[in-house]
Parts: sequence; C-alpha cells; structure tokens
Amino acid sequence: MKVVLFCGGEGLRLREHSDGLPKPMTRIGYRPILWHVMRYYAHYGHRDFVLCLGYRADAIKDYFLHYDEAISNDFVLTNGNRVEHLRTDISDWRITFADTGARTLIGQRLLRVRRHLEGEEMFLATYGDCLTDAPLDEVIDAFRASGRVAAFLSVRAADYPFHLVEVNDRDAVTAVRDTADADLRINGGFFVLRREIFDYIGPGEELVDAPFRRLIAEGQLLAFRHDGFWAPMDTLRDVQRLEAAVEEGRPPWAVWLDGGAVPVR
Repeated sequence: MKVVLFCGGEGLRLREHSDGLPKPMTRIGYRPILWHVMRYYAHYGHRDFVLCLGYRADAIKDYFLHYDEAISNDFVLTNGNRVEHLRTDISDWRITFADTGARTLIGQRLLRVRRHLEGEEMFLATYGDCLTDAPLDEVIDAFRASGRVAAFLSVRAADYPFHLVEVNDRDAVTAVRDTADADLRINGGFFVLRREIFDYIGPGEELVDAPFRRLIAEGQLLAFRHDGFWAPMDTLRDVQRLEAAVEEGRPPWAVWLDGGAVPVR
C-alpha cells in the first residue's frame, strides 16, 4: 500500500532549532524524524512512499540522494575501502519526490499527488513530524472491513500542556482544567483513505475541514482509538523529549526493533 507523507511545511516554531531546514528534517538521533516515520510504515510492509514536498524540498531530496547506510548502521570494513553492511534501512524503499508547493494546504497537496496513486484502492497518509506505536495492521484490517472512505488515529491529549477553559455567556471564566482531567481525544494525523476521498476535496480546501464534514454527514469517517505512544514534534520541548527517548536506548515508536536489535540512533 502506498504511503503519502505531507512534508512541505516550514515548521516556524522550530525555525531557530532547525537552522532553516524543513521540520521533517529535524534530527532525532542520527536520522531526521521523517526517516523514523517512514521506517514505521516500512516495518509493516508499506515501502512505496510519495513525499509531498514544499519548503526546502532540496534538503529532503539531498538527504536521500546521498543517504549513507554506513553512517548509522553497523558494518565491516575490509581491504581498507570495502564496506559490508550488517544492516540496511532503505534499500527496498521506493520514494516519489513530488513538489506540491511551499504554502499549499494539506488537502491540495493530496490532490496534487493524485496521479501517483492511480490504481490504489486504498492508501495511507500522515504528516512528516508525528510518531506512534499504533498497530498499523490492525487499523488497516478494521478499516478495510468497515467499507468507509476515511479513518484517522484518535489519541488522547492528556500528555500535552493545554488547559480547558469554560466560560459563561458573559465571558467570565467558570473553570480551568488540565487536559489530563478529561478524556479528550484529538486527530493523531495518521490516516487510512480510499481513493474516493478525492471526491470530497474541493479546490482550495484543507483535508481535515470541509471534506471531513462531508464524510461525517454521510457516516463515512472513522476514528481508531489508540492509547499507546503518540507524539508530535511541534516545539523544541517535543524534540528534546524524543531525543531523550532515543538516548534511553529503545524509543517507543521504534516497533521495528526486535529483542536483539541495536537501539536506534
């Protein structure tokens, strides 16, 4: 199944940390977070990627054009220059690099790569800056059986420092609650879509807006509850949390690691 990755935004809140690179190229350990997202899908057998590029597309292209397996994998060096890889990452990946515009909305980015999805009854999609350990096979099987047009991963917002504010009709605050006190669920940004999704997206529309309202009205949108690991990378604090997980040796999103694998870095 093909995987569409939306990785064309600037990442304004990380601009000082990322040194002008697109947010998906922010490194978590040795590799950019985009690699971690792609490796998650590859673990489940989905290795045909369509990258929706925009801001600093050159940086993403350059990374993969000059990808060196030896930088972050074990290898044996013989005869001074012969490299024998003990493990590889992307040798069986197929990656389509599609320029979809620097300031294009997500819904329009998806429309612009439609031709790369010809013949696909279903496909996967996500942003290039969120990580999860959700059981993807189970999500896909449940979606396929449902017959619906679209679905997304529903995650809890409790781990993030937001506050719920309740006000009355005079704008007086009546309560302030931490998100941990409520079972609030948000869109986790991991989508499973049928090609009929294109019939719901109009010119100039965002994906999770008018198209989703149309799907809801027809009972065609599902949410899969996931209470395991999920994390975005929107701020420097998020980067630090993900880096800390890597330093601890077994980041929770690295579902591809078996019992004897070398920790991802």
